[in-house]
Amino acid sequence: MNKLSFGQQVGRSTIYIVLSLIAVLTLFPFLYVIIISITPESEVIRRGIVLIPEQITFNAYKSVFNGGSGIWGAYQITLFRTIVGTMLNLVFTVLGAYVLSKKALPGRSGLLMFVVFTMLFSGGLIPTYIVVRSLELTNTVWALIVPGLVSVFNLVVVKGFFEQLPVELEESAKVDGAGELKVLVQIILPLSLPSIATIGLFYAVGHWNSYFDAVIYINKSSLMPLQVILRNILLSSQNQQNLELINDATVSSLAIQMASVIVSTVPILCVYPFIQKHFTKGVMIGAVKG
Repeated sequence: MNKLSFGQQVGRSTIYIVLSLIAVLTLFPFLYVIIISITPESEVIRRGIVLIPEQITFNAYKSVFNGGSGIWGAYQITLFRTIVGTMLNLVFTVLGAYVLSKKALPGRSGLLMFVVFTMLFSGGLIPTYIVVRSLELTNTVWALIVPGLVSVFNLVVVKGFFEQLPVELEESAKVDGAGELKVLVQIILPLSLPSIATIGLFYAVGHWNSYFDAVIYINKSSLMPLQVILRNILLSSQNQQNLELINDATVSSLAIQMASVIVSTVPILCVYPFIQKHFTKGVMIGAVKG
C-alpha cells in the first residue's frame, strides 16, 4: 500500500472533519428533540438550552400515550394503512409497469401518454372528494389507500428499470413454457429487488406521514391515523387552558410536542436499516445508461 503524501493526508483529514461536522449538524436537531422530551419543564425554563439534562422524566410520553388520546388505536390504523397500502401500491405499480414496459404492447404510446398526463394534471381536491364519496369510501380506512393506489412517478421509474433487463431472460423462460405471470414473479421481480425496495420505502414513508387525506375523508375519531392524533395533541398542548387530550397539565407543552415528534418518527426510522442495501442500489436507477 502506497504511503500518502502530506498533501493527501491533509486533504483526507479535511474531508473527514467536514463530513463529521455535517453528521453532527444533521443529527443534532433529532438528538435535541429527544433531550427536551425527557427534560423536566423547570430545568428547561431555568437553563434555556439543555444539552445534557440533569434530571430525566418520561411524563411527556405518558401524556402522549394516555388512554384519552386514542393514540393506540391510531397506531393500529396507521400500521394497517402503511403495511396493506404499501403492499397494494407495489402490486399495482409493478403490474402496470410490467405491462407498459412491453414495447410490443398495442397502443403502448397512447397508454403511456394517458398515464403521464395524470401526473401533470389532476382533477383537484373537490372532484377527488366527490369520487371518493360516490364510491362510499368516506369514513373507511380504504379512503386512505385507494385514491393514491398508484404513483405515476414510481410506475414510470419501475417501468424504466424493467426495460433495462435483458430480453433474452424472458424469451428463454417462455421457451421453457413459462407464462407472463411466472416470468414476472420468478425472473423479473428477483432481479428488480433494489427498485422495488426503494419504491416500497417511498410508499411506506408517504403512508406513515400522511394526514391531510384523513382530515378530508375521515370524520370518526376511531379511524384517525397517528399523524392526525399527534397533530391534535400538538395543537392542544399549545393552549394549557384547553388540554382535552392531555391529562397531566403539569407537563411542559414543549416536551409534549417533542415527544409527539419522536413517537411519529422512530418507528419509520427502524424500517430503513433493513432495506438500506437495496435502497443504495435503487436510488441509482436510471443514472447509468448502457
